[in-house]
Amino acid sequence: MLKALFLVIIRSMKNLTLTIKINKPVKDVFDFTINPENTPKWIDFIITEQTNEWPPKVGTIYRNQNAAGEWRELEMTAFEPNKEFIMSSKDGFHVRYMVIPVDENITELEYSERVDSGELKNSLTMEALEKLKQIIEA
Repeated sequence: MLKALFLVIIRSMKNLTLTIKINKPVKDVFDFTINPENTPKWIDFIITEQTNEWPPKVGTIYRNQNAAGEWRELEMTAFEPNKEFIMSSKDGFHVRYMVIPVDENITELEYSERVDSGELKNSLTMEALEKLKQIIEA
């Protein structure tokens, strides 16, 4: 089995991009990350996530709640099954998941966050992506 490669590509005040290789096919990684029931399993600061419809498509609303009880709403603004999806909030926060096949059973997941103005706060970490990798590969 190939050893995982973890790489932080870009880190600035407005952008963050993290990449990880996961030993599973693209469809498995995409399906896991798009499912709101799975989000609290690997993002520790989210305790619940739900959508207004399933399966998701452009226009689907995702709502998640953090440990402080605060809710955030994100709208699916781009959606290509087994390739990428982008969700955006009204306050100018955007998150993008892109899955890239390395081979039949290895997927590179590129996770990106950006804000239109201000600075990123509470960004996702490599530790979260490592947790995601462990869960999906189990």
